[in-house]
Amino acid sequence: MTTTELQSRSREAADQVTAFFDAYRRHDVDAMTDLCADNADFSYVPFEVWGKQRVLRGDGKVKTVGKTIWVGLIASFPDLFTDVHTVDANDAGDVVVTCDIGGGQQLAWGPAEPRGGKFSEPHLFIFHVDGDGLIDRISAYWDGAGINRQLGHLEVD
Repeated sequence: MTTTELQSRSREAADQVTAFFDAYRRHDVDAMTDLCADNADFSYVPFEVWGKQRVLRGDGKVKTVGKTIWVGLIASFPDLFTDVHTVDANDAGDVVVTCDIGGGQQLAWGPAEPRGGKFSEPHLFIFHVDGDGLIDRISAYWDGAGINRQLGHLEVD
């Protein structure tokens, strides 16, 4: 690959991820998933919801686990916002995004009952964009305890 091709690949990867966050800001989950490969991997590392008989984790595929989490999150926080600070891409298709995500809670989110609380928490996303220009992997990290504290959801096992 030439230097121009490498710059183009990193630019295309950054543009695809920027389009993903533009769709996220519009709460357009279908557009978010349309920017991803059909079998794209999904991992929200801190995501964990304890049920009566099982624990749900944020690992799986974008178009199943990811889509379900985003739809539920937007329903619970109708004014959900994403404030992107940085988008850094390399010539291998890796894209790192720092942003804040937050909003006011209107419906239950996992075990957190709605109390009218709001949160705003820094997030780190790591994407990979494949050679066809589609996102084929999303991983994200944040402080779940920080979100729970802001929402007034304090749980002790």
